[in-house]
Amino acid sequence: MQGVPSKLTSRRDAAEFRLASHREGVELYRAHIVRHAFEPHTHDGFGLGAIESGVERFRYRGAEHLAPPDSVVMMNPDELHTGHAETEGGWRYRMVYIEPQAVADVTGEPGWWFNDVVRDDQPSARRVTLLLDALWQAREPLAFDGLLLELLTLFRRHARVPRKAADGGSVRFAPVVDYLHAHLSQRLTLDELADVAGLSPFHFLRQFQAHHHATPQQMLMAFRLAEAKRQLARGGKPADIAAAVGLADQAHLTRAFARRYGVTPARYQRELRR
Repeated sequence: MQGVPSKLTSRRDAAEFRLASHREGVELYRAHIVRHAFEPHTHDGFGLGAIESGVERFRYRGAEHLAPPDSVVMMNPDELHTGHAETEGGWRYRMVYIEPQAVADVTGEPGWWFNDVVRDDQPSARRVTLLLDALWQAREPLAFDGLLLELLTLFRRHARVPRKAADGGSVRFAPVVDYLHAHLSQRLTLDELADVAGLSPFHFLRQFQAHHHATPQQMLMAFRLAEAKRQLARGGKPADIAAAVGLADQAHLTRAFARRYGVTPARYQRELRR
């Protein structure tokens, strides 16, 4: 990553980054920096993130800035900046570095720009942190893309965005819903579903979410758990059912089922047998 040394000199400093293998121009980053001082550097993409704890001091556009806990950070591409800890214990933060074309593809709005580099906004900052953590852990491409759209939608209120033409109306998604039902056990991609709908990937994602008030991944998981419930009612084994509906393992089924139905699969089966 630009501006991040390959090895931090202090053992108290830690930094990691991860690329989205299926989505170009998106790089995740998380760090706890105590000793290291970042020399002037730039990023090809927007630097969007939140401060979890501590305070960072940095120079950006010729001025000094402080980023306190529960603030959001919004850096424009190619802007020279520095960074070092203002507080004794350093600062902990998460970022996504996303190229302008990727932002335009995801949001359908080219020309994003941010006037403010830091804003104190506790609700947004905490939501950004949760979303960036979820993106870091996301293993399914469809889930990652839905979270990415949610993250950029959250930053949208802070961005200066040129006006755009009307989107062109809603699209019927019955073939996509049928496709989700027919492929519960598979790792689906946004491109795959968009092809079913005959739309570009993120145009499809925006239209689908507006129409159904849910992302394709959320709907897929709902379908997976509904089918798991049906199979559990028929007496199936949880481990076999988890594999059949595309969940990682029985533990994944247990967690997901309990979140949606308030009981574990085992208890659900016991209740049915009473």
